[in-house]
Amino acid sequence: MKLKVFCKKILMLTIPCLVSFQTFALDDFQAAKRIMPSIMKQLEKPSTLYCGCPLIFSKNRYTPDLKACGYQVRKNAKRAARIEAEHIMPAWEFGHQRKCWKEGGRKKCEADDQKFRMIEGDLHNLYPAVGEVNGDRSNFRYSEWNAQGMYGQCEMAIDFKDRRAQPPKRARGLISRSYLYMAQKWDIKLSPAQRKLYESWNKIYPPTKDECKWNTLIKKAQGDDNTFISKACNTLTY
Repeated sequence: MKLKVFCKKILMLTIPCLVSFQTFALDDFQAAKRIMPSIMKQLEKPSTLYCGCPLIFSKNRYTPDLKACGYQVRKNAKRAARIEAEHIMPAWEFGHQRKCWKEGGRKKCEADDQKFRMIEGDLHNLYPAVGEVNGDRSNFRYSEWNAQGMYGQCEMAIDFKDRRAQPPKRARGLISRSYLYMAQKWDIKLSPAQRKLYESWNKIYPPTKDECKWNTLIKKAQGDDNTFISKACNTLTY
C-alpha cells in the first residue's frame, strides 16, 4: 500500500504524513538523484565536486560548464559532458562487508537489502561530479601525494596503478566531513590512516558558505544533519 493512501486511511495529521512520505522518498539512490538538482540550484555558486565546474540547470537537470572551469577531456568526451552523482564514500566501501554484496555485489544489495539502499541514497554522501572524473575515480580511496592534475585546469589526479585519487584542495574539506559523517551515521569502519587523513583535512579546509547551506538543505529534505559541517559552520563568519 502506498504511503499517501495509508496516511489518508488512518486520518493522520497532514504534516506527519508529509514528513513520512518525504523520508520514504529518500530511501534509495534513484530518489536521491532526482532531488539533488533542486538542492544544488539553491546554492550561491553551484558547481561540481572536484573540478568546480559551474552547473547549468534546465528544469530538474543539470550539466557541467566545462569551458568555464577550464576542463580538458582526458579520454571520454561523452561522459565528461554530463553530471553524475558521485558517492564520496564509494558503494564498494560501505557495501562490500554486507552479506548481500558477498552473494551478488551491488545489484544484489540494491534488490534485497533495505539498509544498503538507505546508505546508498544518503544525500550527505552524494555530490555532482563531471561524469568522466566520477568514472575515473571509480572506488579508489582518496589520498595525497603531490600529483599533477589530469583534466586541464582541474587539479584532480588519479593513480590507476595504485588505485588512489587525489582530490583538489577545494574539495578536500567537504570530502572529509562526508566520510566522517558516514562512518559515524552508518557505523562504517575507517582504517587508522583514513581517519587521520580526513580528520586532518577537516581541520585544514573549513566549510564554505555553500557547504553550510548544502548541509542545511539536506537536513530539510532528508531529516538528519551532518554535525561535522554544522558545528564548524556555527563558528564561522563570512
